[in-house]
Amino acid sequence: MTTASPSAPPSRLDRTLDWIERTGNRLPEPFMLFVLLTLVVAVLSSAMEAFGVSVTIPGENEVTPIRGAFSGAGLEFFFTGLADNFIGFPPLRTVVTIMLAVGLAERTGMLAALIRLAFSRAPRWLLPYALGFIGVTGSVMADSAFIIIPPLAAIVFTAAGRHPVAGLIGGFAAVGAGYSTSLLVTSLDALLAGITNGVAATLPVTGTPVTPISNYFYNAVSSIVLSLIAGLIIDRVVEPGLVRSGFPSKEVDDGDDRAAAPTSDDPTAEPTSATVTDTERRGLRAAGIALLAVTAAVLTLVLVPGSPLRNETGGYLPKSPLLDSVVTLVFLAFFVPALFYGIYAGVIRRGADVPMLMGRALKDLSGFIVLAFILGQFIALFAWTNIGAWLAVSGAELLQAIGLTGYPAILGFVVLASLLNLFVVSGSSLWTLMASVFVPMFLLLGYEPGFIQGAFRVGDAATQVVTPLNPYMIVLLTFVRRYQPGAGLGTVIAKMVPFVVPFWVAWVLVLTAFYAFGIPLGPGVGVRVGE
Repeated sequence: MTTASPSAPPSRLDRTLDWIERTGNRLPEPFMLFVLLTLVVAVLSSAMEAFGVSVTIPGENEVTPIRGAFSGAGLEFFFTGLADNFIGFPPLRTVVTIMLAVGLAERTGMLAALIRLAFSRAPRWLLPYALGFIGVTGSVMADSAFIIIPPLAAIVFTAAGRHPVAGLIGGFAAVGAGYSTSLLVTSLDALLAGITNGVAATLPVTGTPVTPISNYFYNAVSSIVLSLIAGLIIDRVVEPGLVRSGFPSKEVDDGDDRAAAPTSDDPTAEPTSATVTDTERRGLRAAGIALLAVTAAVLTLVLVPGSPLRNETGGYLPKSPLLDSVVTLVFLAFFVPALFYGIYAGVIRRGADVPMLMGRALKDLSGFIVLAFILGQFIALFAWTNIGAWLAVSGAELLQAIGLTGYPAILGFVVLASLLNLFVVSGSSLWTLMASVFVPMFLLLGYEPGFIQGAFRVGDAATQVVTPLNPYMIVLLTFVRRYQPGAGLGTVIAKMVPFVVPFWVAWVLVLTAFYAFGIPLGPGVGVRVGE
């Protein structure tokens, strides 16, 4: 339980994080920051093209040149792709679609009622650890977890009398820093396995074929360890720091009523107690029945022979329309119950109330939508210039040139992946580049491809919560600014820092234990070939 008070003297960690926050907040506003970064990439890529810099990606026959943004092709890319780069920005589609449904669930009061019902009698001390577990295993929802878990965690913490921003920060950190592991088998497992096998299949010695469950034992242990660490950091570091610094715990009133038609028993009103009213219970029962109906309909569609959600072989892995439908499934899981809740709780009285409530939810995202415009331009240009590929391959060549062997080489690989993850946030893109170099290299040294894939998971996740290139950092900043409008990127980065080193070290120790004792990472997959 948090015992810190605003009058408590700041700790050394508080002072360090305050310095990080002040320094980070001296950066330009996110929009202008990415304008400047886009210009830097444009100038740098043009200079590299002028000097003939190129990269040879292992497995490809042709040399890949660095393309300059100020070349004829670069100007054509900019002028013809401006709108597509914006609209095609993946988080924009995910965030807006899901927030339409989540916003309806919030504005009708369904989320607040559900949280109060579920957690009204839960011990306060347990919430950070429950959040750590939910966040770390939340990668089963793919990128949707970045959007759903943090604001829900804020509601949970508020209902329990804890600091809501601790829920926001902790939820995001647990999702992001532990993104590559889960107690459940996710679409990411299938995606990484497909990339690993694709690289290994081109070699004379391929090792054990990698499947979506080849890292399951390793993932299970990692997710439990990281969940406990996340809970401990939220409880003992993040929340006390917020309390000591006097960080606002109430949302700033922007004059936007959160209800369609406020009444004395309005379910969307700020709850004065943990009690759930009879009206809310009636709405929750209707929402539960609606969710069961949606679940039954989806399962029927998925399990029926010849389902359009199956792949060409009639299955679901490694890729299928079902795995590509996460956003749609999450949308339905929130929208349909929220609709029935609103009707039965008396919040939705006419058809026009539904689009009105959904529109109000999008109002909260207006800042993110503006930022998505420049973020889309930056990420598209960074990929088009091939600078990301050059960074990954150059780093791999440097590691080879140093001549590291044995376990130090594995640690060097993890460090390199952690650094590259600051620039190439997409795990599948980074693994595609790194696997083509390191799977062959370590396979020749006798290491199983599945083990190298497990080592990559550490670097792929732990550092992505402190890079401004993570587009979901902007989503988090949008949520944090509901409490402190003056918050900047430095604010959220400083709040993420306490998670990075403990997560990285703990995850490396788990990897070391599997290596040192020769523990299989999953069914049939050991550390070394032939084990």
